[in-house]
Amino acid sequence: MSAIPVNADNTTQSKAEKIQLLIMDVDGVLSDGKVYYSNNGDELKSFNIKDGLGIKLLHKNNIKTAIITGRHSAIVERRANELGITHVYQGAQDKRAAFDKILNDENLTAEQVAHVGDDLPDLPLMKKAGLGIAVADANAFVRQNADWVTSTIGGAGAVREIAELLLSSQNLLEQTYNSYLQ
Repeated sequence: MSAIPVNADNTTQSKAEKIQLLIMDVDGVLSDGKVYYSNNGDELKSFNIKDGLGIKLLHKNNIKTAIITGRHSAIVERRANELGITHVYQGAQDKRAAFDKILNDENLTAEQVAHVGDDLPDLPLMKKAGLGIAVADANAFVRQNADWVTSTIGGAGAVREIAELLLSSQNLLEQTYNSYLQ
């Protein structure tokens, strides 16, 4: 099998080589940004299975993941538990404080962190992280200020694309994929 192509320039790949933690927003990144309410008041979101496998592939290669989101939802807690995401900050009014706590807990520097977002509240973390990523359908200003923009929209496999970038940049993607052939 030949190397799996990843659409990123050398600067992005150089930054991605150092990443040991991916921090994600939820609405517009792990979901399509839509929130559905049932007549009973239940909140519904959809998550892409490809993103879930991407997160598991990161964990398999000792790259940690975290969620920092401004909203609170039991569905997010459930999905994070299913995927083994240990750092989950919901209802975060000050996302920077949650970011700093995770770095402190994991003994990491900002340069070792990638953050993916889709809208203005994500910008401070994207700029603070070693690799700031916007999903393809992020706000235009957010895309302009990102280090890298996915080709996939939020909730449709963008996190899987990020996982492939990180693993490829760290020379782990091909061996990870090949492990499924055995």
